[in-house]
Amino acid sequence: MDPAFQEGEWFEFRMSYSGWFKAGEATLKVDEKELNGKKVYHVVGKGKTTGLANAFFKVRDRYESYFDKETGAPYKFIRKIDEGGHTKDIEIDFKHRERKAVVNNKKHKEVKTIATEQDVQDMVSMYYYLRNNIDIATLREGDEIKTNMFFDEENYGFKLKYLGKETINVDVNGSDVKVNTLRFRPYVMAGRVFKEEESLTLWVSADKNKIPLKIKADLAVGSLRADLVKFSGLKHPFKIVVD
Repeated sequence: MDPAFQEGEWFEFRMSYSGWFKAGEATLKVDEKELNGKKVYHVVGKGKTTGLANAFFKVRDRYESYFDKETGAPYKFIRKIDEGGHTKDIEIDFKHRERKAVVNNKKHKEVKTIATEQDVQDMVSMYYYLRNNIDIATLREGDEIKTNMFFDEENYGFKLKYLGKETINVDVNGSDVKVNTLRFRPYVMAGRVFKEEESLTLWVSADKNKIPLKIKADLAVGSLRADLVKFSGLKHPFKIVVD
């Protein structure tokens, strides 16, 4: 299958709270690196609050994933966050043959080895794995895609439901354009952050890139929205609807 992305791909998102209040910005960048003598993709995701939101609740998050260029299997995952003073500094090394993850909690100076599920993904590598492996031609409304995810010190069964096609307007790279999209529902854990399991909706481009154009989350209080505002380095042409 022709890969959906390549080295040099870069996204910038604008985050807004309850539809109007600018809350922050985030970026995702794909590079090629060498890890233990093997060429891998290295993705860095960074997020931060801006403006008034930053004064009330400062966020500085950094996520990194090193994963296999052919299979998409993650080798190393790094999570370094500061969310209103709540901090984490975790590094995970995946041992796929042994089905184990070595979790180094640098903040607490603890190292644990935890059993993982087969074909496990981290929360960053999973997105790129799904982009490469979801076959648009065979998707049917209501289909569910299931993968295994390891996050912090736990295994999760991740599920993504396909909701169908939708044409939406987006404002990217300074142009207001109409794009055909695929709409998905990633199931999340209801509780402190999300209102319910079905609180998240994701729109991705219905082309070979499958890039994230819009994400909407219903939170326990209010809603959060992320919109793609800039991109570069796409592997395939970005298709727009011409009236």
